[in-house]
Amino acid sequence: MSELPASQRLPDHSGDLTRGRLAAESVTVAYGSRTVLQDLSFTVPNGSLTMIIGPNGCGKSTLLHTLARILTPADGRVTLDGRDVRKLAAKGLARELALLPQSAITPVGVRVSAMVGRGRYPHQKLLQQWSETDETAVEAAMAATGITDLAGEFIDELSGGQRQRVWLAMLLAQETGIMLLDEPTSYLDIAHQYELLELLRTQHDEGKTQVVVLHDLDQAARYASHLVVMDRGRIVTAGSPQEIITAELLRDVFGIEALVAADPVTGTPSVHPLDPRAAR
Repeated sequence: MSELPASQRLPDHSGDLTRGRLAAESVTVAYGSRTVLQDLSFTVPNGSLTMIIGPNGCGKSTLLHTLARILTPADGRVTLDGRDVRKLAAKGLARELALLPQSAITPVGVRVSAMVGRGRYPHQKLLQQWSETDETAVEAAMAATGITDLAGEFIDELSGGQRQRVWLAMLLAQETGIMLLDEPTSYLDIAHQYELLELLRTQHDEGKTQVVVLHDLDQAARYASHLVVMDRGRIVTAGSPQEIITAELLRDVFGIEALVAADPVTGTPSVHPLDPRAAR
């Protein structure tokens, strides 16, 4: 039997769910008097393509930024290989973990190749600022994200979708074992959304551990090897999309009545909101 195209393959659920290099341990995070994460514990399965879903304001991005050491917990800690990330050197942490924020600041007058090259900073030594290894990594990252022909362009003159691919290329050039991405499909049209998700799946197939905040439930169910559902600063449930996406979950967490059916192409759960007028 011939192998199905990548877009039609079921997600691989073989990530190691018993072990994880990156973990949050009883983490509480607050903005002033408002608590966003409450006593939350979470281990990222090694080698997984973990996607976090949940209603707006439930703490998804806050959790991601806490894992990346951008935010400091009021209580609890985040560990990498069992060590508190607050005790790790910034450059050493950046060799292991990379973050793509939701809204990256666009510099003026910086060319694409130079921007992607910034991803190599954690690997550079004081007396050797650029190497052939760096050049190879940058070229591979731009090729993977389809921006090689934009190498000489100024990033502030690109479209939003093109910029998003530049940020992802910079992340790939960083060559970390763990990637954290906050709504990476923002600003992308539907074709480029699926191109990016296929790229993430390729990285997953190659053993990269990824944590992705995503809003589209069908896309999350299609690509995630491990799905995490959040609500009101807590993790409600986690597991495979087939286990997690149910009509009851959609009603309880997202407040919608919906039919959950198998996607005709992939067999993964697909959400079909019901017309509220039909109940009148």
